[in-house]
Amino acid sequence: MNRAAMIFAALLAVAVPLSLLAGRVWIDFANTPNAAIILMELRLPRAVLAIVVGAGLGAAGAAMQGYLRNPLADPGLFGIAPMAALGAVASFWFGALLPPAIAAWSLPAFALAGGALGMAMLALIAGRTSSGAGGGIALFTLAGLMIASLAGALTALAITTAPNAFAMSQIVMWLNGALTDRSWQEVWIAAPLVGLGIIALAFSARSLDALTLGEDAARSLGVDPKRLLILLVIGVGLTVGAGVAVAGIIGFVGLIVPHLVRPFTDRLPSSLIVPSALAGACLVLIADSAVRVLPLVTELRLGIALSLIGAPFFLWLLMRMRRGTV
Repeated sequence: MNRAAMIFAALLAVAVPLSLLAGRVWIDFANTPNAAIILMELRLPRAVLAIVVGAGLGAAGAAMQGYLRNPLADPGLFGIAPMAALGAVASFWFGALLPPAIAAWSLPAFALAGGALGMAMLALIAGRTSSGAGGGIALFTLAGLMIASLAGALTALAITTAPNAFAMSQIVMWLNGALTDRSWQEVWIAAPLVGLGIIALAFSARSLDALTLGEDAARSLGVDPKRLLILLVIGVGLTVGAGVAVAGIIGFVGLIVPHLVRPFTDRLPSSLIVPSALAGACLVLIADSAVRVLPLVTELRLGIALSLIGAPFFLWLLMRMRRGTV
């Protein structure tokens, strides 16, 4: 385990118990009624889900920035998250038509199906390039932006033509992202998929290292651009799609986290993916704990909170790039 991984693992070990105690009502085992039930059935699954979702987004961000060799790259730009969101929005339309036993699983199922469709479209379009790694990167980016634009337009259409005001409200609230009222069911859905996604991204790490030397050098070192693209599509698709399926849109994590980790590593992608997963878990867990304790009438949505952090961070990165310090 490298230094960055140890730092963020230690931070996570401190953040977890604090997250379990934090909330509108701070848990005091001596004085809080039903403290054990609150801890095991409400706080613990929410904390575990925050770790799972954050880890997936952090690892995906590190891999995407390594593949595109661009510190402003974010996995949400490449169509999979918007397509997963579109699938979830479709569940609000069609979930009521399903039998009750199936309807309870309709939202994550539709979201995962949307993410899988986004993965398939991205692989189909970008995977057909024959112009080598450079063409693959450019086509991958353009394909992702096209898919994201299409998914965004269809999601907006679904919102404006929602069957009733309640459905519209549910769609908008869900798209803002949150871990409120999540249970162990969502953990069992997301955790295996995110774990498999991080493994796929880890298998791509050495090829991403070679790609930092340039596309021609990477091919001369035996990097197969199509294999690398497949690993990235699978890895990002599983990590981001599973996160959207259980928590909605939570942005900027994949953008912010690699920058927090990079100063503690040798800056190669192979040194960033696992530490970024740990740092992403820390960021989402701490942010989720913060939104629970803010003295507001209703709980601030996690996606909004992270956007309020991420947008200024993005502007700061742009200013650093203009000065040539990134």
